[in-house]
Amino acid sequence: MSYTILGRSIKNEYLALGTFGITFGSAYLATRGGSKTAQAKPVTVEQAKQTVPINAGSSEEEQFILNFIKEAEKEGAGSASSH
Repeated sequence: MSYTILGRSIKNEYLALGTFGITFGSAYLATRGGSKTAQAKPVTVEQAKQTVPINAGSSEEEQFILNFIKEAEKEGAGSASSH
């Protein structure tokens, strides 16, 4: 079967392939990201902590987050040394 588009006979297979091409091509272009700036990646954990500041709303929340991070680091260090 075929359709007549602008006076020309176009097969269903070509319409389907064109639809897939446009769909997946658009998705690829939309998800490949924008321009990237030359920014150094943090190498150590301390550098990573400095690049991501904690901006909690109140000092109580900030202390909770900092305590949670410290406890997680202690647990992580303890489990890493036992293996």
